Amino acid sequence: MSNLTLASDPRDAAAVEAVEAHHTQLAGDLAGRVAILVEAADREPAAADRVRAELVAFCDRDLLAHAAAEEETLYPVAHDLPAARLLIDGMLAEHRRLAALVDALRTATSAVKAATEGRALQVLFEEHLEKENALVLPLLAGAPDISLSGLLAGMHELLGHGTEGEAATKGGGCGGACGCGGSDETEVPELDVREVPHSLRHATVFGAIAAVPSGQSMVLVAPHDPLPLLAQIEDRHPGAFAVEYLQRGPEAWRLLLTHR
Repeated sequence: MSNLTLASDPRDAAAVEAVEAHHTQLAGDLAGRVAILVEAADREPAAADRVRAELVAFCDRDLLAHAAAEEETLYPVAHDLPAARLLIDGMLAEHRRLAALVDALRTATSAVKAATEGRALQVLFEEHLEKENALVLPLLAGAPDISLSGLLAGMHELLGHGTEGEAATKGGGCGGACGCGGSDETEVPELDVREVPHSLRHATVFGAIAAVPSGQSMVLVAPHDPLPLLAQIEDRHPGAFAVEYLQRGPEAWRLLLTHR
């Protein structure tokens, strides 16, 4: 989701980078939660209702709040730009479809239906964010009479809360790694991130582990030994996850993450 944006002010360029980083976080978080829902619908339908409820809560708290913040701050200003008027009308219509999909997920009457609605929500949201990154933000940042950084000042719903990249650069072990044993790998959901775009990979895992309740596990499949990711999980959730390596390469690393 990275785009080259020409901004009229260095502060606006920094604001664009912050919004794009938050978009990556939201998209990955949603993808991880949807992946766990799909796994639950396939392997353990009885657990899917809890996963669905947590996904709906995330959408209400973060995804729809993000959309509402855009409608309050960015979209009215962008709509006044002749080149963006029809684009913003379309983006507003997509917000209505996103809200409708969240409601469909909220009222889904079966695990399979919930998984279908969740996946549709994920696809539309990722496409929507790509338009914001590639079209809306460059128009606002490039307009000399608009201060994008001023519009976004203090808007946590649009800028996020901080330091995703800092933890990602830390090396070392996983902190909470151990051979926990005692879990049946076939009974836990599996998240394979090898095909997930690199920019979304960590956020996808964070979304997935957020859906794992205490006392349960998930299997993470990665293309390499995910030591930086494990360190970041430990930074976010100190001592909360035990880690057991099930496979150490060469083509895949499989780890059992157990929420203590």
